Amino acid sequence: MKKAPFVAMSAVTALLGTALGALALQLRANGYEQYVESVATFSVLMYVTAALVVVTWVRDGRPHSN
Repeated sequence: MKKAPFVAMSAVTALLGTALGALALQLRANGYEQYVESVATFSVLMYVTAALVVVTWVRDGRPHSN
């Protein structure tokens, strides 16, 4: 497979994780504590998803054996 879809998907997912992390910090600063845990959890989930996309890309690049 080509590299571009994996790189783009990983970058966008990591960017979303960063944006959600910033939102969680802003929510905490504004006193919306009840939402911070959910947003922070989703942020971490986006980082894990980005890492798994990279692992898939690496594994896809290896030669296949039948």
